[in-house]
Amino acid sequence: MNFRIVFFLNSCMLFLLIPELNAQRALDYCNDRIRTGAERTEHYVPYLKGKRVAILGNPSTVVKNKHLVDTLLTMGVNVVKIFGPEHGFRGNASNGTEVGDEVDPQTNIPIISLYGNKRKPSGKDLADVDVFIFDVQDMGVRFYTNINTLRDIMEACAEHGKEMLILDRPNPNAYLIDGPILDEKHKSGIGQFPVPIAHGMTIAEFAQMINGEGWMSSAKKCKLKIIPVENYAHHMLYRLPVSPSPNLNTEQSILLYPSTCLFEGVKVNHGRGTDYPFTIIGSPAYKGIYSFSFTPVSKKGMSERPLFMNELCYGLDLRSYDVQKLVDSKRLNLSWIIELYQKSPEKDKFFDNSFSDQIGRFENLSGVDDLRQQIERGVSEKEIRASWAPGLTAYKKMRTKYVIYKD
Repeated sequence: MNFRIVFFLNSCMLFLLIPELNAQRALDYCNDRIRTGAERTEHYVPYLKGKRVAILGNPSTVVKNKHLVDTLLTMGVNVVKIFGPEHGFRGNASNGTEVGDEVDPQTNIPIISLYGNKRKPSGKDLADVDVFIFDVQDMGVRFYTNINTLRDIMEACAEHGKEMLILDRPNPNAYLIDGPILDEKHKSGIGQFPVPIAHGMTIAEFAQMINGEGWMSSAKKCKLKIIPVENYAHHMLYRLPVSPSPNLNTEQSILLYPSTCLFEGVKVNHGRGTDYPFTIIGSPAYKGIYSFSFTPVSKKGMSERPLFMNELCYGLDLRSYDVQKLVDSKRLNLSWIIELYQKSPEKDKFFDNSFSDQIGRFENLSGVDDLRQQIERGVSEKEIRASWAPGLTAYKKMRTKYVIYKD
């Protein structure tokens, strides 16, 4: 086994003798320089005093190692209700599972689910609210559903005259702006906006884009108050203090996610039903083609009905992949899905995901018809990327109107 000495530049943290299977370059995380919006309590707690406050939050909604709700209560803020997104306020629901309303056992504050019977707060929900706080960790990827929830809450606040306070957080994939622009005909629960797969914005920047581009159902705009991240730029890498969702449970999975989530739309298991989602990929069809193997099982709160459950799968192990290559290239990795299609002995079934708890069709994830067709025709990655270029150029120009931080 190899060992490495890792110094994190601009950080007081020093890790010695970290064992690993394959030598990788150390990522330069900048956490010691960065203060999230939530951590900058001096800039918003005085504003909240005397107001009735609602919070959209989940386990990533933290100030240091303490949940924002608990922090605000100890500081005398009147939190009247909590709203929960996908996976629920406490983050214990599986992907795509509807979540019901409840009362938070730790605070006795009512929790209204926005991932069940409703996706948008009603006028009744907001009647006793003065300010709505939005503070959840986003992944900077079109098919990560927090931006859908963001838009829905912005619509509700605009319709009922409520102000939204966004406590901004770094986007761990902000260095990346890549992928095809969503074709409106493929709008779905995992793709609502005409942006690339990786959009390179924080949640507050995206909120400004929603307002500015008119992406809400009404003509009204949401009144926004933003507490930006201090000492942050998009190129800075940020180690998340809390897993943003049950299946994004490692730094490796977070950085691979923009590339490997495309496997949600094909007949290949991408680690769901294991402890390593988004970092291992395979199916029983690759027996004799790949030597690495794993067996997905039902995992409550993560994936209860994974593809190929209890079957031995063969494929790629990306747990030791050098993710610095992604950071340096500033590109999605298309080689894995192209390779697995080309090596599949069941190419006619590769893009079939009409079973298990996978989240959507490949076209919904990619946002276009072209990518599937290009892979099937054997179009080169260079040619595929060339087809994205006009859309990306136009998007990047539009994006400049809304960014808060330097690239």
